[in-house]
Amino acid sequence: MKLSTKRFAATALVASLALAACGDDDDDDTTTTEAEAEEPAEADEPAEEPADDMDEDMDEDDMASETTMADDMGGDMAEVDYEAVSGTLIGAGASSQAAAMQGWQAGFQAVATSATVEYDPIGSGGGRETFLSGGSDFAGSDAALKDEEYEASIDRCAGDQGAINLPHYISPIALPYNLPSIEGSTLNLTPELIAGIFANEITNWNDPAIAEVNPDIEFPDLTINPVHRSDDSGTTENFTDYMAQTAPDIWTYGPIEPWDTDGPGGGEGAPQTSGVVAAVNAGEGSIGYADASQIGDLPAAAVGVAGEFVEFSPEAAGRIVDASERTGGQSEFDFAIEVNRNPESADTYPIALVSYHIVCLQYDDQETVDLVKAFMTYVGSDEGQAASAASAGSAPISPEVQAEIANSIAQISVAG
Repeated sequence: MKLSTKRFAATALVASLALAACGDDDDDDTTTTEAEAEEPAEADEPAEEPADDMDEDMDEDDMASETTMADDMGGDMAEVDYEAVSGTLIGAGASSQAAAMQGWQAGFQAVATSATVEYDPIGSGGGRETFLSGGSDFAGSDAALKDEEYEASIDRCAGDQGAINLPHYISPIALPYNLPSIEGSTLNLTPELIAGIFANEITNWNDPAIAEVNPDIEFPDLTINPVHRSDDSGTTENFTDYMAQTAPDIWTYGPIEPWDTDGPGGGEGAPQTSGVVAAVNAGEGSIGYADASQIGDLPAAAVGVAGEFVEFSPEAAGRIVDASERTGGQSEFDFAIEVNRNPESADTYPIALVSYHIVCLQYDDQETVDLVKAFMTYVGSDEGQAASAASAGSAPISPEVQAEIANSIAQISVAG
């Protein structure tokens, strides 16, 4: 297929954004940080025109009509006329999606030049609350809607069908740590050690249990400072779900979102992904959990899986989704997933978050419907997933999941 001007523009913007993202690790914070001093390129900035020598490879039909994603999805996805979409789409939620959202915004606005997407990375819990109160058109969330939240979405959305969860972002949750004295070595942690550290049962880095699985490392006599999220966080829910599944006798709290309310207490709390990363950076002896795309130069622990130790990577994290089941239950078009934290293969990284976009199945007006369908179609497409991988290091969703999500997006309509 020949390259269209709009496709070239989207690719150019994503490529340039990926380069910028390499030096920006804390752009999900809502407070002023060092990273925020270097403002990212504006998402609606005009894309570069393709080089002259490419003109001969494009005909008029390519330049005029290739604004759909149907080809990317094998014809299964309804065509979207991006040039006809206009207006501003408002989203809020997971800070883990911040880097990916920059890629999605840039790529989408390159093809939908009359549309704008705004996103406030206030955290998963805040994003769901904002959406359910009518303050945004969609939410980004590292946890699917709970049953009571789905019931609330029936009142929030137009019609009577409520909201659905679309798993658009898959990423490993890393365990960044600050131990300069072991620089150059990889810290290995079993599920039991991870749970023991965050349950405040293992409190010093020279604990014999840590030394046992790291025989070549001499650990300092240093207090462990486990850093957790202080806000409602889907990343926390994913991480604690991992501990609950793999070390239930040690982590007895189950999957939780508000740590200080439901967790063991102790350690240090920090708001949002960038807050956790900043706290780990600032305190020797600290260890935390955060979306892997956001940890910067901090080292991260390898996790015990099937008798071996696995370091995070998009590929290894993506494999855990293949072993997980779709839960459904709220709507036939809902796509919530129960992530399997106990993979049998040592090539799989088990601490992965599946981050969702939560949207209504029905809205009050056609403009919002068109914006939501167009943006969610782009995000779930091959180009959208490539944009997320380039800017955030995420794992792409499989073609099968793409097709199922596309079918759910096609159901979004104006309430009649």
